This record gives sequence, C-alpha cells and structure tokens, in this order.
Amino acid sequence: MTAMLDVKNLEKIYTKSRFDRTPTFRLTADFTVENPGIVGMMGPNGSGKTTLFELITGSNAPTSGEIRVAGRNIHKVRTDQRDRLAIHYHQSYQVRHFRSFKPNMLMQQAGSDYPMLHLFDEPQFNTQDGYIGFMLDFFRRLRDEGRLVFLCVHPNERFHLEIVEEICESFVFVNKGSVTPLPDYASLISHDPARAYLGDLLTECAA
Repeated sequence: MTAMLDVKNLEKIYTKSRFDRTPTFRLTADFTVENPGIVGMMGPNGSGKTTLFELITGSNAPTSGEIRVAGRNIHKVRTDQRDRLAIHYHQSYQVRHFRSFKPNMLMQQAGSDYPMLHLFDEPQFNTQDGYIGFMLDFFRRLRDEGRLVFLCVHPNERFHLEIVEEICESFVFVNKGSVTPLPDYASLISHDPARAYLGDLLTECAA
C-alpha cells in the first residue's frame, strides 16, 4: 500500500548568505504516515514547523532527502499541479504559490484531481457558537474521504489543547529543527520537549 506521506532523510539548511555558507538553521525529518488521518503538529516558534509544511507542499526545496505524497515525489511534480497533492493553508487561508527552475513540461503529472494532504498552519479556532464544531467536522470529513490532515497548532489556551486531544490521532513535535513523530496524545505529553513547551497548560488540563 502506498503511504500517504513519506519523508525520507529530509534536510534543509539555511546559511548566512550565498557566499557565506555558515549554517544558521538546520531542519531534519524522517517519518512516514501510512493512512488517512488527522495529525497534530506542535513546537516552539522558530523550530521549523512552517518550513516543514513548505517542504511537504513543494514550495520550498530541500537541501537533501525526498518527500513523497501519495507515492509521488512532490518536487518532481509540475508546479501548477502540486496543490492537487498537498495544499498549505496559512492563517489567512491564502495558498502559497510554487516556483521551479525546471520547466513544467519536463516534470511529472500530479496523478490526482484533488489535494490528498491538507496542511492547516495555525487555524483560528473561533469560539463563536458552532464554529469549532464546524471546523472539527470539516477535518473529520476530509479524513473520511481518504485525505491526510495536518493541524499545526500553537496552544495558548486550555481549550486549544483539548481540541487537539479530541481531533488528532497522532502527532509530530518539532523542536530546534528536529522532527519527532508520536503515535498518540499520551506519547505527546510524555515527550519531555513537548512537556516543556506546553508547560502550565498540562497542569491546567489536569486540574
């Protein structure tokens, strides 16, 4: 069976400049998500979460490694078709455009008419009546239709953590450029860097 997302030996290194190759940031990742589902992503600001989303959608090129979405190397798919495989929703719900130095005529077809992977970058959970329930139903519907959903959340309220506990089936924690997949919520809150990141929210939930 083809994995929904396969991130292999991925590395992204940023340097001071084109001429000064001194590294300023390094992101590494190696994990696989086999089936449709809802994955929660967390980590401190500046840890590399958005960079990882950009790499998965093909809007940012890796230094090395490979990313396959539904079996296709996203960086070898036509730039005008990559959002048929993976789509990145920012807070403003704008979708980032792609660019490549390789002509599209020399690249692969997406092989899909609709996005298989939906990446939500810190979606707004409005507390107005019914809004949160609407959003959670939307994420579940995508999963039930055979899609993979990533929710990148920066919990700063107790109910944010309760939402991800309810909706997410597995997690990815990003810390200082290191990506750690975690199979469930219990594993997340047992992961020392995650516990340090969540801090008082865990105590508030347990109270």
